[in-house]
Amino acid sequence: MTAYRPNPFRPTMPLRVSSQPQTLLKTPAIRSALLPRVVPGLVVFGAVYTVVSYVRSQLRNESNTLNRVFSQQNTPSVIEKRKERYLIETEGDPRKTIYNVLNW
Repeated sequence: MTAYRPNPFRPTMPLRVSSQPQTLLKTPAIRSALLPRVVPGLVVFGAVYTVVSYVRSQLRNESNTLNRVFSQQNTPSVIEKRKERYLIETEGDPRKTIYNVLNW
């Protein structure tokens, strides 16, 4: 008895030509297989996008607040007093040192 071997050139799915165009989600088998993969991805993407947007808005708000505070403090008289106090003319500006990398 010989083992059954299918012909490699024989198509396994019947070929149908229909006059109506079919969309991907109209077929129930494809819809039931596609939705469990797509929906969790959309939920994760939505959650990540929401968190990133919230963090970005909070950082922007904090940055604008600090910019307002520093712009009020950086008047010419305050800058002159700071130059005298920290000896910026002789020792250099401490904001521009290698140790203050975050300020660059």
